[in-house]
Amino acid sequence: MNRSYEKNTNRGLMMDDDTALYRPDAWYRPARGPRYEQLYRHLSAAIAAGDLPPESQLPTERDLALIADVSRVTVRKAVSQLVEDGVLEQRRGAGTFVKPARPKMEHSLSALLSFTEYMRQRGKTSTSRILRRGLFLPSPDEMMALGLPPGDRVARVERLRFADDTPLALEWSSLPSDVLPDPEAVETSLYDVLRATGRAPTRAVQRITAVNLTAPDAKLLNLAEGAAVLRIDRTAYLPSGRPIEFTRGLYRSDIYDFIAELRLDAP
Repeated sequence: MNRSYEKNTNRGLMMDDDTALYRPDAWYRPARGPRYEQLYRHLSAAIAAGDLPPESQLPTERDLALIADVSRVTVRKAVSQLVEDGVLEQRRGAGTFVKPARPKMEHSLSALLSFTEYMRQRGKTSTSRILRRGLFLPSPDEMMALGLPPGDRVARVERLRFADDTPLALEWSSLPSDVLPDPEAVETSLYDVLRATGRAPTRAVQRITAVNLTAPDAKLLNLAEGAAVLRIDRTAYLPSGRPIEFTRGLYRSDIYDFIAELRLDAP
């Protein structure tokens, strides 16, 4: 969808219906943060929702500043962040366009694979940024999921997961301290560490829901605040039936498709 912008030398930019997406009343709210951040979040959400489909051309920096009633510096900062996020591209001599959507990765829910193993299968390099790890007193959710008595400590590892330098997921993993006595040992693959000690799970139960990102999580995933993502809560078990892992993850819905295979049980 290419948008046209009529100009008049006496009146400046004509505000036709095609500019409604960029006008201040569509995106600016007082006391909701700097204008460039609000414009960035608005355009990011419009791209994610399909209001600006692939190959849409944005107005020029000058025109967009006039329509949005902001400075060109504000426009430049918002657009630059979207270019850095990989959703816009600037073509020399042509303008700024919405990039084609990247192919989604299908992730089977039938196999118990870690994030690292899943990326290995697809020939991608998996890396992690450790946000926090250590031994803590368990929360009520952790006590219930892992069957921990009061007073026990729980090992937590919180990570931002990347594939080929693209942030794909946030994961918060909790395990009994006797299963993972040293959370510092986890760098990229938690399951690699568990297998090395003979404590890897063989079964898991997962619950999938759709949620909207808070501002801190959105910033880590390079998405707009309020963007929809997939939340998966997984409890994993040893062959004995003991629960030894509770992981909550937020996964980018613009990249992931989760696939489940269903079979008819024999009568």
